[in-house]
Amino acid sequence: MEDLDFTKPSQSAIYDPATALEFFESAGTSEAVAQGSAFFVERRKRRGLFRKEDRMYLLVEGEVTLTIGDKVIDTLRPGEVFGEMAPITEMPRSATAIAKTACRAISMTKSRFHKALGRTPEFALMLMSIMINRLRLTDARLGLHHALPSTGAQHEGRVFEKAVLADLLREAGDIVPLRLIPGKPIMTAGEKGLYMYVVLEGRVAVIVQNRVVERVGPGGVLGEMALVDDTPRAASAVAETDCSLLPVSRSDFLALIKHKPSFGVALLRTLADRLRYMTSHIAAS
Repeated sequence: MEDLDFTKPSQSAIYDPATALEFFESAGTSEAVAQGSAFFVERRKRRGLFRKEDRMYLLVEGEVTLTIGDKVIDTLRPGEVFGEMAPITEMPRSATAIAKTACRAISMTKSRFHKALGRTPEFALMLMSIMINRLRLTDARLGLHHALPSTGAQHEGRVFEKAVLADLLREAGDIVPLRLIPGKPIMTAGEKGLYMYVVLEGRVAVIVQNRVVERVGPGGVLGEMALVDDTPRAASAVAETDCSLLPVSRSDFLALIKHKPSFGVALLRTLADRLRYMTSHIAAS
């Protein structure tokens, strides 16, 4: 079977390569990487003063091959961002990136990324669009290979830090939380996404292809993917216990992204954690 493209900026109406270049040039470092050399290696995390593993990259010239285990999952070309998951999640790399040709890239450390995001918080939305493209295509690939995790191995969704959640609740103002009983549907795959939801109390099951793939507890979020790229829901969700959910409309969501960098970073961590979990099943498929 032909390998699926995991992320192409042209697949997202939100992503603008010129804006990405401006963002990386504002706080990044230009690097030349020889053909055959590694930008980073799967599951390796360096220690010490200079921790290259904490960098994300924008490819300016050349081509880069991404692999998981012995499987090629993508070939990246100029204008594409890669390696963002490690500095966002502070976890070891989930893939290996090798220069297929001689390359020039702009790298950015975690600390510089956060500072640049504070100046241009809307870039978080663009980065989310890339990660959501990857998630959707990963879901498709796992479905084709029948490799979705079983209900006994579902993912536990990451949550907002308490300070971010408290700030979000202050910003929510007069939004009335939804209270749901066990078994109540929250969203259905294929429908238009009007809201994302923050779980305040209880637990929610996220379902893909009739399998529970994630459980979301207090401080967790669901439904944000459809708000980022304005596409139909990729998953269904149902209340597993009595729940209290904070609904956030698309307009409020976009405003929070632009004006609250901490909100954008928290969502990026959630998406990166979810993507890391899903891609871990590709190597086993």
